[in-house]
Amino acid sequence: MDYSQLAKAIVEKVGGKDNITGLTHCVTRLRFNLADETKADTEGLKKMEGIIGVIQKGGQYQVVVGNDVKFIYQAVMKNEKLDFDGVQAAPADEEKRSVIAKVLDTISGIFVPIVPMLAGAGMLKALLSVLVLAKLVDPASQTFVILNFMGDAGFYFLPVILAASAARKFNVNPYIAMAIGGILLHPTFTGMVAGAREAGTGIDLFGMPVRLSTYGNSVVPIILAIWFMSYVEPFVDRVIPKSLRLVLAPLFTMLIVGLATLVVLGPLGNYLGEGIGILIAYVNTYASWLVPMLVGAFTPLMVMTGMHYGLIPIGINMLASSGYDTVAGPGMTVSNIAQGGASLAVAFKAKDANIKRLASSVWLTAVLGITEPALYGINLRYKRPLISAMIGGGAAGLFIGIFGVRRFAQVAPGLLSLPAFIGPDGLANFYYIVIGCVIAFAVSFVVQYIWGIEEETPTIETETVPVLPTEESLTAPLSGTVIKLADVADEVFASGMMGSGAAIIPSEGKVYAPADATVTVLLDTKHAIGLRTDAGAEILIHVGMDTVELGGKYFEAHVAKEQHVTKGTLLLSFDAEKIKAAGYDITTPIVVTNAAEYPEFVHEAAGTVAAGEVFLTLKK
Repeated sequence: MDYSQLAKAIVEKVGGKDNITGLTHCVTRLRFNLADETKADTEGLKKMEGIIGVIQKGGQYQVVVGNDVKFIYQAVMKNEKLDFDGVQAAPADEEKRSVIAKVLDTISGIFVPIVPMLAGAGMLKALLSVLVLAKLVDPASQTFVILNFMGDAGFYFLPVILAASAARKFNVNPYIAMAIGGILLHPTFTGMVAGAREAGTGIDLFGMPVRLSTYGNSVVPIILAIWFMSYVEPFVDRVIPKSLRLVLAPLFTMLIVGLATLVVLGPLGNYLGEGIGILIAYVNTYASWLVPMLVGAFTPLMVMTGMHYGLIPIGINMLASSGYDTVAGPGMTVSNIAQGGASLAVAFKAKDANIKRLASSVWLTAVLGITEPALYGINLRYKRPLISAMIGGGAAGLFIGIFGVRRFAQVAPGLLSLPAFIGPDGLANFYYIVIGCVIAFAVSFVVQYIWGIEEETPTIETETVPVLPTEESLTAPLSGTVIKLADVADEVFASGMMGSGAAIIPSEGKVYAPADATVTVLLDTKHAIGLRTDAGAEILIHVGMDTVELGGKYFEAHVAKEQHVTKGTLLLSFDAEKIKAAGYDITTPIVVTNAAEYPEFVHEAAGTVAAGEVFLTLKK
């Protein structure tokens, strides 16, 4: 996959660089804030190769691209020279959004960036549980102590980490925000709280009582603090003279927000957290099956709306206060497994080869905890698999709810995270979650296999279908030295990810059409061109490595997109010497991107070749 080209196309489809006011990403989605969502070509995006789906929820325009999201995000930021530093600016129609949409967007914007840290720390704790269970690590050893505090560190210092993330969301100084988080965790303060509790006394600040609370692992207090800071910091900046702002603005911001946090916002956050805990304890006492069943059944819908991010703080708060989570982790785990089961059933039952191929890959990522490819690529698209997954997830949620399954670490909900369900009281809890996963997978698979999907079967009139030749020869589009594609200094081409072919080190800066064809791809940077030959081959000619960074400099296009050209037509010209002087490799891959349709692929040219000579022969 050419991430740079895909990124360019995505930006164009969302309305261009000027329409983007904010951009971040999660594990499968680019999350745009757009000035005007009506400028985005949603249907065009959905039809693009490499795009799994598009969601418009909670003030965000989300483009689902799968596991390569990190690289596509980097390509967007690099191509367009964007620098949001993680800040998601509010869309132009902010005032039109509901309060719920604004809250969900805020929670998502704060927690998405720290999910990798939470997952890493949680998996470390889960790994430690496995090592202890296998008697590879003694709980009384220093090794255990070190690995344990390594896993705990991210959670204990969560107020500082959340402060940095919330600062980007609320657009305030992240370093002052982290200092506010540090105030809540400072050893002197925690020591004062411990001493006052032991002595039965209190703490006062300018005569105001300070609640005897500890804030390690906490979530709500620091978010309230940074939200308050988003009002204090701009106000302080306005009222302090510019000449004194550098010194006095941070002073008054830290003083006002710090005092308010210790006296009001911190205790208020703790009260809210305790209130949530009391409510959850009440539900667990009188209907322990209810929440896991609802979460197991409706997680796909919550993911579609972004509401699943509302569960993360609740789960973390439970882990901090009780040492276990019964709300988010168990139900979301069986829900993800159920989506995998429904997708696999589609892979077995579908007749269309493309559907079978997609379903055969996305079911595995779903059971490993990444459900968006399955959700948007298969389950939501065909509706019945979504319902089957909800049935399986609900059934499994009911089972684990009845048996009170708990998760003991914050990890991504999937098969690899099951060790996080190994608790201090033996393996019973672990066995129940395993059974729950089996129920989720089996029920969703069976329901979906029996139900099937309504496949799209467009009618094609036989007389209009052209009969394509079974063999096609392509001429060399450039003059130069032929090398193997595997020897190209770009893993995307060398690995064959884009297709089969060869590469030419050009001896002159001209690119010619290798066959009669239609121009299907021509980027503004003019460094690459895509063709579909009249015989059906899809060709990509990519001049140089990373030359997209030149932004079109030293390149000239002589044709236009959708133009039909004949063999030998001049397509592109470029100044090879200036490109090399700028530090770029001009090796040019010529790739047949639909090479899978040609079982016999003959490389006719070797050594040096002149433009127009037979280069590749394709046989079906």
